[in-house]
Amino acid sequence: MAITKRYRRERIKMRIRKKVSGSAAAPRLSVFRSNRDIYAQIINDETGKTLVQASSKEKSFDFQGTKTEKAAQVGKILAERAKEASIDQVVFDRNGYLYHGRVKSLADGAREGGLKF
Repeated sequence: MAITKRYRRERIKMRIRKKVSGSAAAPRLSVFRSNRDIYAQIINDETGKTLVQASSKEKSFDFQGTKTEKAAQVGKILAERAKEASIDQVVFDRNGYLYHGRVKSLADGAREGGLKF
């Protein structure tokens, strides 16, 4: 079987998810990256509920810039919404992506917004 990019990412993702789990005290910040947009959500894995989410695809998101700059802005918006939901500590789940570029930019934006990893 040929190992595709998607299959490789799924294997890495499963390896990460064995170790990373969100709780009520420190929920999981999960990142999904498409070619155009970036999505992030804060999840409590104990209850299986998404607590807070933000994406560059929202109607209210009107930031113009590069994809990396948009990712940083999404991170800041997510941190702001997390503060409103009284979440300040999270566990970062890069979801099989390299911690580089847009994923790193989103994490830095969330840190800048006040989230602790």
